[in-house]
Amino acid sequence: MLNKDASVPLYAQLHDLLRERVLSGELPANSQLPSERELCRTYGVSRITVRRAMAQLLSDGLICTQVGKGTYVAQARLQEELRPLSSFTEDMRRRGLVPTSHVLGQGVMRADALQAAILRVPEGTEVIVLRRLRLANDVPIALQLSWLPHQLCPGLLRHDLAQRSLYDVLAREYHLRLTRAETDIEAALADAEEAKLLQLARPAAVLISRQTTYLESEAVIEFTRSVFRGDRYVLHTHTS
Repeated sequence: MLNKDASVPLYAQLHDLLRERVLSGELPANSQLPSERELCRTYGVSRITVRRAMAQLLSDGLICTQVGKGTYVAQARLQEELRPLSSFTEDMRRRGLVPTSHVLGQGVMRADALQAAILRVPEGTEVIVLRRLRLANDVPIALQLSWLPHQLCPGLLRHDLAQRSLYDVLAREYHLRLTRAETDIEAALADAEEAKLLQLARPAAVLISRQTTYLESEAVIEFTRSVFRGDRYVLHTHTS
């Protein structure tokens, strides 16, 4: 139980107690947590205390909320080592998961000033735009928006990019060798569309990755902005 005479705030004590129950498996993944009212009655605390503790558990990635249903223990998050030249498809298969994709939009357009600067092409150059929802075991994991210079992979959109890895198509069909990538990552809150597509209840934390990929010639072959679910994905660096 909680110690109301301790120097540690009650919400922090409640957070630690519930966290231990989750990590020990007493509250298993996908199990529903008691309601705010039940937690207040069980631990003799106010709703404000309960909400602060739950907010911290949500920030920890240990719980998730489902609109109209309640709060549940989250599944273990995918620990993703930064491998810039590894595709999402390869990453998921390496973990024993089944990757799938839904193409939300694709087409060829003339590069605006931003696209031209990122892809290092003249403004007005044809650019392939590809937007996909990426899933693992049918669970939405990420939203990806990719730009590629059309001249380096003409006819790319004739390939089924819902079924095939983009990197695999570039290598096998266009004989392009991707040699390095630059990536930056930031934490953010999902906007309304991102939350809907990733099946998140707002406010929801996401990780945003921006990656620019290069060929041997130092030409930019791809820029991708990825929005990952913060409750299912952890990105970390690795050095060898």
